[in-house]
Amino acid sequence: MDEVLKVWENLGYYSRARHMHAAAGEIVGHLNGRFPPSAQDLQRLPGIGTYTASAVMSFAFGDSVPTVDGNFKRVLSRLFAIRESIEKGSIRRLIHAIAAELVPPGDSSGFNQGLMDLGATLCMPRRPSCGNCPLQDLCLAFQRGIQETLPVKSKRPPLPHRVMTAAVVRDARRRLLVVQRPFRGLLGGLWKFPGGERKPRESLEQALERSVRDELGVSIEAQEAIASVSHTFTHFRMTLHAWQCVLTAGSPSALGCMDWQWITWEGLSLGAFSRADRKVMEALV
Repeated sequence: MDEVLKVWENLGYYSRARHMHAAAGEIVGHLNGRFPPSAQDLQRLPGIGTYTASAVMSFAFGDSVPTVDGNFKRVLSRLFAIRESIEKGSIRRLIHAIAAELVPPGDSSGFNQGLMDLGATLCMPRRPSCGNCPLQDLCLAFQRGIQETLPVKSKRPPLPHRVMTAAVVRDARRRLLVVQRPFRGLLGGLWKFPGGERKPRESLEQALERSVRDELGVSIEAQEAIASVSHTFTHFRMTLHAWQCVLTAGSPSALGCMDWQWITWEGLSLGAFSRADRKVMEALV
């Protein structure tokens, strides 16, 4: 798993790497190395949802199933002048049902790729190139002059902001203390500098010392701020504050993490770290 995460480093959506590894294990260990024969069977594997299963079965095996991605939804919402939010469950089901009716038997791959490419190149979110579109005569949104108002999407609230802390701790041999995140959750399985989220009414130093104690069972003293790194995830924004720290009491133990180790500067390049932690490393150079 560590090797897979290292190859995946900086690509984001690390759960996909973990699911891919788990799915490969299922195929080898329980299916005698045979790939599932249908989209329904494929969805029984870890991390495989409706879209991924349909895409694999269409593009790899030619099954007559639609691959409804964001581009696909936009094209159909304009072709059929769908004025409700495409994020509503009922509208998602409607679009998928329309797509299933349209996909031609025996040529799902060409059809699916064509609609996806149409959305990526002509039927774009803003200023669609209707004059060059081969489906112009069929498009109800174009006929009604509402193509630039579709698709309708629900308004999303502003992303919340989380303040995180990271401790840069060295031992007598100048090795750095790092911990491995739990496999479940954001960035699961990746390595990082110890630390965690600041709670209300905590100072950065208090948050750092408390989170490292919860994570490793040791006491540290925050001495000097090193860097502040900003990063945006799908569901929140983060500012990571890294501090130079010293270990004052205790020996590390994996209490709130999967594992921990003292690692040399050269060894940092071998582990899988998030982009934010890599930015902290850049500040240490």
